[in-house]
Amino acid sequence: MTSDLKQSAEYIKRQAKAFTPQAVLILGSGLGFLADECKNSISIPYGDIPGFPASTAPGHAGKLVLGQLEGKNVAVMQGRFHYYEGYSLNTVVFGLRVLRMCGAETLFVTNASGGLGDGFKPGDIMLIEDHIKFFDESPLRGENIPELGTRFPDMSYAYTPELRELAQETAAKLNIPLQKGTYMFFPGPQYETPAEIRAAKILGADAVGMSTVPEVIAAAHAGMQVLGFSLVCNMAAGMQKHPLSEQEVLESAQAAREPFSRLIRGCLGAI
Repeated sequence: MTSDLKQSAEYIKRQAKAFTPQAVLILGSGLGFLADECKNSISIPYGDIPGFPASTAPGHAGKLVLGQLEGKNVAVMQGRFHYYEGYSLNTVVFGLRVLRMCGAETLFVTNASGGLGDGFKPGDIMLIEDHIKFFDESPLRGENIPELGTRFPDMSYAYTPELRELAQETAAKLNIPLQKGTYMFFPGPQYETPAEIRAAKILGADAVGMSTVPEVIAAAHAGMQVLGFSLVCNMAAGMQKHPLSEQEVLESAQAAREPFSRLIRGCLGAI
């Protein structure tokens, strides 16, 4: 595993020459447009990077974009990997670990989710304060990678408190409404049942989705600072009259493009 990570990191370093990313942006379904806003960028298809899996989810371009955004060197993963695509969680976080080995210290992670928090509605942006993961596999399962982190990492502050405070201040300055809450991970690809959503709400979840948590666990393990946002694209199963669909997710992401971009860019510029 370590040799594969190093091989991929060396390939990216050769393509990027003297470029060292300060932050990684992992963009969720329909949110890949931020990669197009980078300056002086180079784009590397995932298929060209040794060891990188393919991104097959709708709305995920499957490219690594290296460039500048708000004066920061960023590595933008325009498309992520999901457990439901058939990958192990170790594979899901492979790209993030490679970019950590390239020098990135901060992770901005976004996703599209179903909302179930009180007062939530489609189009809301939620600052992720914590997460729930009852699914048994972990990206840290198996042999530890000491070059990245300790065997038993603490997850108390997986979502960096200082960055969460920064996000709230930035949203207020930009006059962007910002919800706060807990995100719950489900492996998918099926949407949750109404009974599962009722259980999730009892457990304290405000939004549910099929991504993000594996990458955050790996980032916290590797000592990275983490800031997470969830775009509520629909209300969760049993909370709206029409069936859930991936098209609705993509349309909601497109509609939220302007405020979402301003919020991410504002936070990035302030770190």
